[in-house]
Amino acid sequence: MQNYQLTPLISPEDLQRHLDEMADVINNDYKGKSLLLIGILKGSFIFLADLARRLKIPVEIDFVRLTSYGANTETSGKIQITKDIELPVEGRDVLLVEDIVDTGTTLAWYLDKLQSHSPASIRICALIDKYERRSVNVPIDYVCIPLEKGFVVGYGLDFSERHRNLPGIYEVQFT
Repeated sequence: MQNYQLTPLISPEDLQRHLDEMADVINNDYKGKSLLLIGILKGSFIFLADLARRLKIPVEIDFVRLTSYGANTETSGKIQITKDIELPVEGRDVLLVEDIVDTGTTLAWYLDKLQSHSPASIRICALIDKYERRSVNVPIDYVCIPLEKGFVVGYGLDFSERHRNLPGIYEVQFT
């Protein structure tokens, strides 16, 4: 494994403040409705749990696991579903919850697949919108943290399955 160090980028307190603000907007946007949250595993699980606890509207939660990175820092371009959702989507308001949107390739692929199940609506919620390498335009409706660039870990985000448990966001700097 490469040598690297972690540099604090976003504190746990700042993350929670951004999450409070996002939840307020989502509560307002879906007032009087129920919402199906679909977390994209593994990275979204901490973010989704904290977001769901802040929502005052009725929610159901499901998960999908998509792979395209493996142990690399760059996407392979080959997308696979290794765990599919179990709840019905048809006629539902769906909020896809993603840890980070980077190139947009995986999310665009899944969004297209999910739309074939005829939901009433689909919106995308991302902990981090990292637009430096965006190659596919995806409509991100709710963003906690916009980042221009960098490889980050913590709060569910990982590097080779490490560092998901960190309470803040850290930039990985390779040495």
